[in-house]
Amino acid sequence: QVQLVESGGGLVQVGTSLRLSCAASGRTFSSYAMGWFRQAPGKEREFVATISWSGRDTVYADSVKGRFTISRDNGKNTVYLQMNSLKPEHTAVYYCAAGAFSRRRSDFGSWGQGTQVTVSS
Repeated sequence: QVQLVESGGGLVQVGTSLRLSCAASGRTFSSYAMGWFRQAPGKEREFVATISWSGRDTVYADSVKGRFTISRDNGKNTVYLQMNSLKPEHTAVYYCAAGAFSRRRSDFGSWGQGTQVTVSS
């Protein structure tokens, strides 16, 4: 397993951008696909995006396609989520996870503690 620590969340205004980072410990980071999920108050944790171990393949939830971009730097053991044109409905705790190249939570075995993103109008 890898240990994951997210950062970059905060309180932002509608229409602005934010980049989340997730730093992984361990030498096996590049062997994992990585994912971002989010959980809004009163809702289940949902899939946002995933990226293959090489970074060549990505998949997005329809709700963020064209607005969010997932990327990774295996040399820095870090995965990113660039979020543009933020809206209040993007308010949630965002989690990164390590596992398989998948949309399913059950396919990810390691999770970070989450970072809060709040979009204010």
